[in-house]
Amino acid sequence: MPKTALRSAPPPLEGNDVAIVGTGTVLWFVGFVALVPFQGWLSDHDHGTWPWICLSGGLLGLIGLKYCTARRAAIRRARAAEAAEAAGEPGEAAL
Repeated sequence: MPKTALRSAPPPLEGNDVAIVGTGTVLWFVGFVALVPFQGWLSDHDHGTWPWICLSGGLLGLIGLKYCTARRAAIRRARAAEAAEAAGEPGEAAL
């Protein structure tokens, strides 16, 4: 079998991380709201922590949303600065 030349790896794909984290966050909060009415039954059957786990997941998801939106904004600023620098326009890149 002849050896072929190795190709370079393609650049990584950017996913819509805000939508993914937002969907997960909403699902955690839905789980919390769905389980709260059954708190007594869950506690009787040694599952009393489930609603609080869902609430924790939702709150951590809010932190994740903040991180993802800040990351997205930073990537956009960096791309805009690169484009301005490539076009020779003085702007934020020169500061």
